[in-house]
Amino acid sequence: MPHPNADRPEAPPPSPALPAGALPRFEQRHARELPGASVPWRPVPVARPALLFLNEALAAELGMDAAALRGPAGAALFAGNLVPEGAEPVAQAYAGHQFGGFSPQLGDGRALLLGEVTDRAGRLRDVALKGSGRTPFSRGGDGRAAVGPMLREVLVGEAMHALGVPTTRALAVAATGEWVYRDDRLPGAVLTRVAASHLRVGSFQFFAARGDTGRVQQLLAHAVARHDPELAGLPVAEQAARFLERVARRQAALVARWMGLGFIHGVMNTDNMTISGETIDYGPCAFMEAFDAGAVFSSIDHQGRYAYANQPGIARWNLARLAETLLPLLHADPDAAVALATATIDAFPGWYEAEWRAVWRHKLGLAEPFDDAGDTRLAEAWLRLLQEHAVDFTRANRLLADAAAGDDAPLQALFAASDGGPAGLAAWLVHWRARGPRGPAALRAANPRVIPRNHRVEEALAAATAGDLAPFEALLAALRRPFDEAPELAPYAEPAPPALSAGYRTFCGT
Repeated sequence: MPHPNADRPEAPPPSPALPAGALPRFEQRHARELPGASVPWRPVPVARPALLFLNEALAAELGMDAAALRGPAGAALFAGNLVPEGAEPVAQAYAGHQFGGFSPQLGDGRALLLGEVTDRAGRLRDVALKGSGRTPFSRGGDGRAAVGPMLREVLVGEAMHALGVPTTRALAVAATGEWVYRDDRLPGAVLTRVAASHLRVGSFQFFAARGDTGRVQQLLAHAVARHDPELAGLPVAEQAARFLERVARRQAALVARWMGLGFIHGVMNTDNMTISGETIDYGPCAFMEAFDAGAVFSSIDHQGRYAYANQPGIARWNLARLAETLLPLLHADPDAAVALATATIDAFPGWYEAEWRAVWRHKLGLAEPFDDAGDTRLAEAWLRLLQEHAVDFTRANRLLADAAAGDDAPLQALFAASDGGPAGLAAWLVHWRARGPRGPAALRAANPRVIPRNHRVEEALAAATAGDLAPFEALLAALRRPFDEAPELAPYAEPAPPALSAGYRTFCGT
């Protein structure tokens, strides 16, 4: 990977042209349909663009010519030096609660929405740059990003996709040939991100904070057309109520999947909760190793607001903030509007519990007939056991497959070092087997062997920052096969030594 060799940026080189037909047609629906929700802006060209990563499968899905994008023109495109024909980049405006405190104006401080494309399946997808330079929303920042955090988005996003979790995805990462300055001097990079949309709770908060109910209604219509088109013909009040419920149900399903994987988002601000139900922003995120319901990895989450066990409650809190923006649309009587919104927010815990129970039925291999109360008790007892004995979450769930095949020894070994661990496990296994779990194949299909282990991610990003992409590429290949038993994946299935896991912290990369 080429590295910057000067503190002052060079003049950007001329950008080569992409061949005709290399890209699909870009649309500008967000900019056209939502006046006042964005600012037209151009990416800041960089000195020496070089392609570090191209998601060829995703490019093909979007109708792009991956072969053409691998060359200098692709590097120029993904670094922001070349704007696609027909694209009209914009910096999106939004507000947000960040760690509970409200900011009425945040917006894309280092990102630009290039536009929307229709993929080969007929779905409209956003294509956006991250790290493409200052915008009117930069708030004193440099608008740039470093190689490590952008490649982290690749690793975790592709892992989530392979694990079946709704997620934004990285299309490409390009080096800029320039330095960015954080605690250290770091090589810069630009991420190209693909999303069902970049609409978020904070998008609604932006207009609501200004008392602009008309713009909130425009945004609602735009979001419904994008994500819930079957609601488009309804009266506004009914549309708003049903839209709120749809968003809440999507978030219930999403967070339940996070919880089933031991994933901690780390920065569940309202500007990081999508309307689509996709995971967005892989900054201070991590997957836990030894199970701990109170686990926090974000270096800036000093109070544990976004701890693992708090994520369902924070999702509900964020949804209440969305509901507040919709109150004028729900009913002309403020009290009636609050009652309607409150009913949906109060229903969220039940929707989440049903999704969580479905996740754990799948992970524990529980077959019909289902017993809601009994299945919940069994799953909760398993988690208490893992917590009490500080057992590796991913490995323990994976080794249930061996237990289903009659071999308890690998699972027993995880509990052997803890007083009472083997006895507690044995007692739980009796209840589990009485429930009649499915066979080993079903359990292996439900519980990953490979996740983005924190030490492997850090190793890969440190090497990439130093110019060696081989560890990143090897880890990415493993993460794309999370359920495989192939021997070559074994190093990526091992937890970090306890000394490395203790006190592990992640950073937002801004």
